[in-house]
Amino acid sequence: MARVKNGAVTKARHKKVLKQAKGYFGSKHRLYKSAKEQLMHSGQYAFRDRKQKKREFRKLWITRINAACRENEISYSRFIEGLNKAGVQVNRKMLSEIAINDPKAFSDLVKIAKDGKAGKVKVNEVKDIAEVTVNTGVKKANKEEVKQTKTDAKKETTSTKNEVKEDYSKMTVAELKELAKNKGIAGVTSMKKADLIAALEK
Repeated sequence: MARVKNGAVTKARHKKVLKQAKGYFGSKHRLYKSAKEQLMHSGQYAFRDRKQKKREFRKLWITRINAACRENEISYSRFIEGLNKAGVQVNRKMLSEIAINDPKAFSDLVKIAKDGKAGKVKVNEVKDIAEVTVNTGVKKANKEEVKQTKTDAKKETTSTKNEVKEDYSKMTVAELKELAKNKGIAGVTSMKKADLIAALEK
C-alpha cells in the first residue's frame, strides 16, 4: 500500500488559523497551538458580546432619554408610562435621537406623556403622533401618499413585465415562429431569427 503524506493539508489548515489570528499579541499570531486556542476564546467572547452589545446600547439610549427628561422636569419611568398610556409607540433609539437632535419635539412628547399619565389624552385621540417631523431628516408619509406610491410601483412592475414579454431576442426560433404564426405573418418557415424579430416588432 502506498504511503500517504498529509503535509500540504496540514500546512493549509495552519495557514488558515494563523491568518485568522493576524494582529494578536505575542505568540498568539505566530504559533499554531496558541493561535488556535486564542481563536476559540475569541469566538466565545464574540458570541457573548453580540448579545451584550444590544443591552449596552439600550442602557445608553435610556441614559440619554433620562437626561432629557430631567431637563423637562419628569423622570424616565413616568415619561415612558405616560407615552404608553397616550398610545405613543416610539422605540428608545428614536427617542434618544429626538432628544439629541430636536429638543423641542422631545418637549412636545413630554407634554403628551404628562397628559397621558394624567388621563387627559386617550389612545384613540393620538393618531398623528407618528407624523411629527423631526430634524433628523426622517418623515413618515400619510396614508394617501403611501397608496399613491404603491400604485406607482404596481404600474412600474406591470410595465417591466410587458417589456420582458416583448424581448424577442431571448426567445428561441421555434417560439418566435409560433408567435409569428399566431399574428398571421406569412413565410415564417424560411425566415431567420433576425427576420422574425423584425417582423414581430412591426
